[in-house]
Amino acid sequence: MILRRLFTAALATSSLAFTLPAAAQTKWDLASAYPATNFHSVNLATFAGEVDKATGGKLKITVHANASLFKAPEIKRSVQGGQAQAGEILLANFQNEWQVYGADGLPFLADSYDEAMKMYRAQKPLIEKKLADQGMMLLYSVPWPPQGIYSKKPVNSAADLKGSKWRAYSPMTARIGELVGAQPVTVQAAELAQALATGVVEANMTSGATGVDSKLYEHLKYYYDVQAWLPKNAVIANRKAFEALDKAAQEALLKAAAAAEARGWAESRKVNEDTLATLKKNGMEVLPPSAQLKADMKKVGDTILKEWLDKAGAEGKAVYDAYNR
Repeated sequence: MILRRLFTAALATSSLAFTLPAAAQTKWDLASAYPATNFHSVNLATFAGEVDKATGGKLKITVHANASLFKAPEIKRSVQGGQAQAGEILLANFQNEWQVYGADGLPFLADSYDEAMKMYRAQKPLIEKKLADQGMMLLYSVPWPPQGIYSKKPVNSAADLKGSKWRAYSPMTARIGELVGAQPVTVQAAELAQALATGVVEANMTSGATGVDSKLYEHLKYYYDVQAWLPKNAVIANRKAFEALDKAAQEALLKAAAAAEARGWAESRKVNEDTLATLKKNGMEVLPPSAQLKADMKKVGDTILKEWLDKAGAEGKAVYDAYNR
């Protein structure tokens, strides 16, 4: 009887030893809206790998690229509700919810990488507080390359865009379309190639990176490098999921996030150069904007800035003032 009890206890201990590693492992899902080959997605995969290595496999993050888990507009809500522990969002997509999210999408304001970093520093404290109020936290943020205008036909002034089917992916891009007399059509990145192929979109404003991802050169002829703005993606996490991690895993996650942010900003600069070269290689005319187009777009930018400041109130003014300091 004693031997049987000892044997049973040994079996239980052995079973516990085998189940402990599995119980100690935490799995996160990270939802993203962009193709796996996009530089943001590649950076996410590297980030996940670094977290895995730094935690000794205790925290495993699965990146779900190309809107395969949630569509772009759904990702923020899914992280807030805990359906995904983390996600990557385009901040400007959520401007209607809170105007400060759209500050980096103000056209012709922060129009270079150095200016985009100034805008990030101005936005970041408010964004961190807002996300905290919503049960989330900011892990890191990386800008897209500067936005340019793609079109089927030459665009020498804003008047040349009048009546065209204009792809909008955020409130700001929709408003630009309205101001130039185009017809805004909301199309997210994952559906852009199909929208072009079916004639739903004839012109749009986006980066060289998205231009290559969606093979815009197969449908559009011209790209005008107006460098309108550098909108940022933000990688966010559910606060409760983060707090459920042990201290070592939290520190590893934050360290990997800081590395991903630095790497992403550097890669964005490189991608800008590489993707414009790819557009040219595939037959697209990559051109500087005419003086008239620049002047027209500056007027659009001034109008949108005034509208944004009116809507954004004291928080918007605080961001704008901090940016201009």
